[in-house]
Amino acid sequence: MPLYEYISVNADDQQQSCRICARGFELRRPVDRAPLEVCPLCKNPIKKVISRVNTPKITKPLSISDAKKAGFTVLEKRDEGVYEKQ
Repeated sequence: MPLYEYISVNADDQQQSCRICARGFELRRPVDRAPLEVCPLCKNPIKKVISRVNTPKITKPLSISDAKKAGFTVLEKRDEGVYEKQ
């Protein structure tokens, strides 16, 4: 299930928002469900925030020795459809 972030539409006005939606909160929801429109606690309007995507950072490709140390089997192409262990 994806993780969605929500924040109060009136985040600047502390009188109308509870402390949870004024700061923003995260919620796990199925993809097929509609986004929330009101805070589950104070019932004030909220909006979904676009957050950054968490992707792994790969700095360089693995070398053959790094792959072997990590436990991978390294194969070398010898002929059409024929691979041999290195």
